[in-house]
Amino acid sequence: MVLTQILEPTCVKVPLESTNKESVIKELVDLLGDANLLANKEQVFQAVITRESTKSTGIGFGIAIPHGKCTGVKELVMAMGISHKGIDFQSIDGKPVHIVVLLASPVDRTGPHIQALARISRLMLDEDFKNKLQAAQSAEELYKLISEKETE
Repeated sequence: MVLTQILEPTCVKVPLESTNKESVIKELVDLLGDANLLANKEQVFQAVITRESTKSTGIGFGIAIPHGKCTGVKELVMAMGISHKGIDFQSIDGKPVHIVVLLASPVDRTGPHIQALARISRLMLDEDFKNKLQAAQSAEELYKLISEKETE
């Protein structure tokens, strides 16, 4: 899976304005809604929040991948943002999150959802790349970094 096939430039935000987990999720869902990628923005928000309530998607190392499945979306969509200040996401390592990647997919399409989660996780294992993402100063810079990494 190539992330730039599902991540649109208009769904990237640097810096994120929100300062807590729920408002960051709302901010990223709003980006998807503003890009007309959602059938029902509130359903998507609730699906991600419900998933988050079962276990934090703060995977550690400054990264969170909030995600959810619902009928409020017709295909896999992705939004991404950077918080330079850091957000308390109740991450497994207790550290603040700086890179937030939100995924939403239809309930009946598990394969692409799992593939995207795996691809994001693999990319974030590259410490140098992760540091470049975290240091990005604009949405354009962040999207360009991902595009370049995906074509290596």
